[in-house]
Amino acid sequence: MAQIDFYSGASDKLLVACRLSEKVIQQALKIMIYIPDSSLLNRFDKLLWTFSPTSFIPHCHVGDRVVNVTPVILIGSSEEIQQIVPYEVLLNLHDEVPLIYDRFQRVIEIVGNAPEDKVVARKRYRFYQEQGLSVYHHKLGQNLH
Repeated sequence: MAQIDFYSGASDKLLVACRLSEKVIQQALKIMIYIPDSSLLNRFDKLLWTFSPTSFIPHCHVGDRVVNVTPVILIGSSEEIQQIVPYEVLLNLHDEVPLIYDRFQRVIEIVGNAPEDKVVARKRYRFYQEQGLSVYHHKLGQNLH
């Protein structure tokens, strides 16, 4: 049964996603990031290489040949998400709950400050609760946003 973690108060959701991905990798876990919006996917892909001046987060797309040796996998479409190999963590950067959320030990949801983002996040939060999952809320401090 998946543990669900909501991180709210993100002034920059992609930057928070980079930092949380980095923390997951430091725990020797593999993370899959679900981003169906191709424009957002491209921006996030570039940010993973540049967000830290002293390091980067090794990553690839779900169809790449190095997928089995890369700790972070970026996926774009619903079809691609069906092709995954077992990963421990799913970071959702979409307004809806991914269909295969229950294949992961942990699901991370990031909530921005925009009112419309909060509305769709509340729907996802309620969905997870209705499934009987453990849902935790973390208010972001200065160190992550």
